[in-house]
Amino acid sequence: MSLTLKQIRYFVAAAETGQVSHAAMEMNISQSSVTSAVQSLENQLGVRLFERGHSGVTLTIEGARFLNHARTIMAAVDDAVRSPLGTERKESGTLRVATTYTVAGYYMPRYYARFRSNYPLITLEMHEVARDRIESGLLEGEYDIAVMLVSNIANSAEIAHETLLSSQRRLWLPTDHRLCDAKQISLQDVAREPYVMLTVDEAKQTAGRYWDHAGVVPNVIFSTSSVEAVRSMVAGGMGVTILSDMVYRPWSLEGRRLEVRTLSDEVPSMDVGLAWSRAEPLKPVAEVFRSFMTMATGGGGE
Repeated sequence: MSLTLKQIRYFVAAAETGQVSHAAMEMNISQSSVTSAVQSLENQLGVRLFERGHSGVTLTIEGARFLNHARTIMAAVDDAVRSPLGTERKESGTLRVATTYTVAGYYMPRYYARFRSNYPLITLEMHEVARDRIESGLLEGEYDIAVMLVSNIANSAEIAHETLLSSQRRLWLPTDHRLCDAKQISLQDVAREPYVMLTVDEAKQTAGRYWDHAGVVPNVIFSTSSVEAVRSMVAGGMGVTILSDMVYRPWSLEGRRLEVRTLSDEVPSMDVGLAWSRAEPLKPVAEVFRSFMTMATGGGGE
């Protein structure tokens, strides 16, 4: 049996909030990710951890017992992160980290604050730049390491990387859309709908690849570099879109709700991870950052 830190983390969040949806919002992930992790955990343990109801979830007797073990595990992990490699070795210096727009806004803030707290002797310089500039900057020594969409890396021959999070791409819909009740939704079905296209961080190019593979073309009525604009337009009924769970939130800025649905066609995940130049070994402070991020995120994947 091989349990993962993510399964345990999601289980604890659901147990403490009493709502899968609240746990998902706290963890900045999709509701389906929490549900899937808990179900997988139950299957591996061979017991039912929660009773599900309209008002949320409540722990079973077995769930309450496992929660004590889960909290012990997470406390041990937190202790390890609070007493990390860099603190023990008294590493100090400046670390130049490049990141892309989406990662900077929807992924890095929580880890930035924790790293700064855990490693006060390391000065962390964050630089938000485009993917191509990150790759050239890593090779030219302008940046020590990057946190970026590693699924977009073009120069994998010279840029090494490891994945921290694989975020599923799904269909976003307004709550009253006819496809909300569909048993199965294909890209062909989506192509019949008005489509709002996100362009930031090469989202349009990535989308183009899986649309081309399916042999259909989306009916794009508006393109924007703003995730929040896409969210508002979809929630307001202007169109639909396909975006990753990492940037999904169930409410628009205007307070309108969005739904998400999994597609029957194969759509690649959006992978966030670390990247660095293969030409030179990582600086000690970059190795500290790499170890911290790997431990703090549980080693990759949702």
